[in-house]
Amino acid sequence: MGSPCVCSILVKCQSGPRNLVLRKAFVRVISVDCVLFMRRLDGKKMQGSSDYFLTSGDKIRFFFEKGVLDEKGNFLIAKEKSISKIGHALHAYDPVFKQITHSSKVQFGVFCFVFKELGRKLGLERPVIVQSMYIFKQPGIGGEVTPHQDATFLYTEPLGRVLGFWIALEDATQENGCLWFIPGSHTSGITRRMVRAPPGTSTCVEFVGSEMTYDDNRFVPVPISKGGLILIHGEVVHKSELNRSEFSRHAFTFHVMEAKDTSWSKENWLQPTPELPFPSLYT
Repeated sequence: MGSPCVCSILVKCQSGPRNLVLRKAFVRVISVDCVLFMRRLDGKKMQGSSDYFLTSGDKIRFFFEKGVLDEKGNFLIAKEKSISKIGHALHAYDPVFKQITHSSKVQFGVFCFVFKELGRKLGLERPVIVQSMYIFKQPGIGGEVTPHQDATFLYTEPLGRVLGFWIALEDATQENGCLWFIPGSHTSGITRRMVRAPPGTSTCVEFVGSEMTYDDNRFVPVPISKGGLILIHGEVVHKSELNRSEFSRHAFTFHVMEAKDTSWSKENWLQPTPELPFPSLYT
């Protein structure tokens, strides 16, 4: 898969009523589902077990920022402002995100996304969707994402078969935590992997290999306007800083794997299930 390490794609479209419909759909999904989930949390212990994470690949589940709960599990700030992300099967089970991911043409603001056409132009013959997430990057508390490569977590043989689609639903700036990349780092392979821990261990996953350290001066910020799309090579090193601003940085992201002549590691935390085999991008 010969995709560049980072590619920002902005495709102009005519604006119109559909823009408002799509934006409202995003708001509806997040606000309604979030409220229902928060109500279910009331009076119950927070979902934080290893099983909750490991079995989220074929489900829609909620994950929270660090430091938003006290020792008794009570929220220290408003619940709806505590969510870090929703994942990892929005593309399969939520009708709005399923339509967005699989549609031949999706319009958002003055931009449109044609993921199927884009996949074909990139030479993807059998792309399958392995995960999807809605990321909030909450104002003031949206956590830092340390330098990493997606292939560390989504390992394939051969390498170079995973590609991330990162859609900015709000302006992503240096102040609210835009993505940063090391240009050319997608050519150096990976040095460690996150794998499922053996049964009976205290953690659900563990890292094998050595963690690299990176000079901050090598990173280049990639701010992007609402409606922009960033393609992320599975081996490019990238990060995002803590959101110290008063503005959120919402994004929808999903990862595809070129399934032709590719082996998905059975040690990856994320696994296809009988209920949800990895669906084709082209369906």
